Amino acid sequence: MKKVFKALLIILIIVVVAVGAGLGYLSWAEYRPEAVEELSISPDAAGKALPLNQSLHVLSWNIGYGGLGAASDFFMDGGKSVRAADQFTVSEYMGGIRSTIYNAEDTSDLIMLQEVDLDSTRSFGMDERAYLAGDDGVEALNFAVSFVPYPMPPIGKVHSGIFTTTQDYDIASAQRIALPCPFSWPVRTVNLKRCLLASWLPIEGTDKQLCLVNLHLEAYDDGEGKIAQTKQLRDFIESEYKKGNYVIAGGDFNQVFPGTLDVYPNTHTDLWSVGALSEDLLPEGFQFAFDSAVPTCRLLNQPYDPSDTVNTQYYVIDGFIVSPNVKIDSVQTVDAGFENSDHNPVRLGVTLVG
Repeated sequence: MKKVFKALLIILIIVVVAVGAGLGYLSWAEYRPEAVEELSISPDAAGKALPLNQSLHVLSWNIGYGGLGAASDFFMDGGKSVRAADQFTVSEYMGGIRSTIYNAEDTSDLIMLQEVDLDSTRSFGMDERAYLAGDDGVEALNFAVSFVPYPMPPIGKVHSGIFTTTQDYDIASAQRIALPCPFSWPVRTVNLKRCLLASWLPIEGTDKQLCLVNLHLEAYDDGEGKIAQTKQLRDFIESEYKKGNYVIAGGDFNQVFPGTLDVYPNTHTDLWSVGALSEDLLPEGFQFAFDSAVPTCRLLNQPYDPSDTVNTQYYVIDGFIVSPNVKIDSVQTVDAGFENSDHNPVRLGVTLVG
């Protein structure tokens, strides 16, 4: 019995030391961005200034890092999978995503993407930013962990962020603006560090700019994180408008837009309790722009099966907020059938009113 006890004690000590060393390393290597960081623009081509009083199109899409297409589920949503089945699957999904974004008939002028991997285990090391870049492009990290140790098999290395790119138009400058992180140590060390990616684009005939805000707000918190992040977003876009700028903020809010729960009731609150946006949060004169005719997101509790109406859960959590000097011409959720991502893209037509 003494030998057995000694062996168990040695094993326990080894486990404790290993866990301690792991936590120590993750704490030392934790991604700690500044509150505001200037970002480099690549390839920083000499693009055009945006026109006043002419229609422009903006696309927002959470591409699910090329790993969350129709065949996928995800452990955080009640599914089982941690990553895509193989590299071929990621390549197939990414090919479909690129074809949808750069549709020859209606490629958008300004493109805001979320969950874009640069070098992650879950997407087999693919540089998705380079694959999807237009003329000018800028990326802000929101998930940078050398090794995420859970679940089994573990997620592994993640190097990912939100990405804004343009067709023909110039991005003059861009910033990464940190959002509140709702997680404490040690969970914080292996979690996302959410942010706003603010890009400023010049406009013809004026010294005012378009402030284009790409966002991906908190998903798996207790709700307080979403509230704090949404408040900071509100304050930021209001401040930009007060400077005289035009403002378009868009992305994955991880909160349903007003009235859309009536269209897509949340019958799976045990798997994901979604937050809700309210008109009250908007600065005076600002508007939401969203389309509930087609859902923007599905729950990843199982591979996509639209015929299974009991277990297939939809949401409208992707869309835009625009300032009073931006006229909404159209807004449409593109029905991509969740083939290549668990989100559908949303396309906004606007006019900057001069």
